[in-house]
Amino acid sequence: MGTDTTLNGNVTGAGQDTKSLARHLPTVARVLTGLLFFVFGLNGFLNFIPPPPEPIPEGAMAFSVALVKTGYMMPLIKGTEVLVGLLLLTNRFVPLALVLLAPVTVNIVAFHAFLAPTGMVMTFIVLALHLYLAWAYRAAYRSVLVARAVPGAK
Repeated sequence: MGTDTTLNGNVTGAGQDTKSLARHLPTVARVLTGLLFFVFGLNGFLNFIPPPPEPIPEGAMAFSVALVKTGYMMPLIKGTEVLVGLLLLTNRFVPLALVLLAPVTVNIVAFHAFLAPTGMVMTFIVLALHLYLAWAYRAAYRSVLVARAVPGAK
């Protein structure tokens, strides 16, 4: 009898370890995404990360210069990245942060797909983290994804 009890206890314990690990995945993804966007957003203002040694493709350079020349677009993008990074790191308004981050992520993917394909590995990591978090917080978006919403209805 003692062996049966021990075996059942171990089997149950092993299943709980897997469940507890999976329970922490959204937190790990949220913190990683928050760190990525907070650090790279701050870098847009403070320039503490050195630029890559290889030359930037001509189209990517032209696009980046155009964003800088507007005078407001790069501060807006980098400010959004810092804000979203902070929201994700502090676990506040995470669904809103993910919505604010969506156009930034789409443009990161498009930029690297069409203008600078060398950064695709990091791009796929950012995209995968964002999609995973959107899936993990999908319940928060149910009311937004109603085909025919009624004003004032719950």
